[in-house]
Order: sequence, then structure tokens, then C-alpha cells
Amino acid sequence: MTDKTMTDPVQKKRFEITDQPLSLDDVAGRVTRPDCGAITVFSGVVRGETNTESGQRGTDFLDYEAYPEMAEQMLAQIADEICTKWLAVKDVSILHRTGRIEIGESSVVIAVTTPHRGDGCFEACQYAIERLKAVVPIWKQENWADGQVWVEGPRQPELDLAAPTKK
Repeated sequence: MTDKTMTDPVQKKRFEITDQPLSLDDVAGRVTRPDCGAITVFSGVVRGETNTESGQRGTDFLDYEAYPEMAEQMLAQIADEICTKWLAVKDVSILHRTGRIEIGESSVVIAVTTPHRGDGCFEACQYAIERLKAVVPIWKQENWADGQVWVEGPRQPELDLAAPTKK
């Protein structure tokens, strides 16, 4: 995978932590290529309810913080892992928001492009979000009418989230 940001100075960053609203079309556009006919886009959207140990709870908004420099490096690393694991993947872009995010707004958008839909773009996109939650220095605070709490993302031990090894 070549880094477009290095070869084209007007090209948007493919891995970014931002406090600006995210656009699915914008992120898909960052990976659009003439040799690829498939783009899978995942958007993580703020829900109005949170499952807690005591049941569902109304969420007012989320607040995200990150270590941007390290987080962007980790997002690029995830893309490299994807390209090692799914050889047909031609490009990946991952953007995550920080700050206050309202119900219905995207907090993360991931786009993966491959020549054909059966070339692993769906699986690679799922891997990206699960790996992001496991390793990227981003923290989420859930805010309710009567308080707030910092939470860790759900862990899914059944997924192979280890970085792939070269064969």
C-alpha cells in the first residue's frame, strides 16, 4: 500500500483524529481508485441508549479524547496489518472524532477498497474497527442526565486481534 499523502500533497490524510464532523462520502473518496470496484464503509454512530449492568440507560452524548499523534500512527498500523492479512486490499482510510458527539453523529468512519466485493473488504473493515477498539489510544466518556462514566470498548476474545505475522 502506498501512502497517497506522501505522493500527492493535496490528497487528504487517510488516518486522522479530528474534532470535525465525519462524512461517509469524504472517507470513501479517500480510498477511491480506478482499479477497484468495491468500497466497504463502516460508520460507528452514537446511540441514544447504552446497555449497562443494570439495564438500558438513556445516553445524552459521548465525549471522546485521544492522543492524536500516536492514534494516527496506530490507525496507519492497522491499515498495514489489513494489507498483510488481505492481499487484495488496495487502500484503507480511518477517521475518528474527538470532543462532544451527539446522538446520531458518526464517531468513527472506516473505508476499505478492493478490486471486487469478494476480495475481503467486508472482513477487513470489521477487523479495522475491532482492532481500533483494542489498541488505539482513544477514550470514550458516556454522558447521561444524571452523570457520566469513562468506558472501555467491548472486548471480543473470539476475534483474532493479534497483529498478523508475515509468512
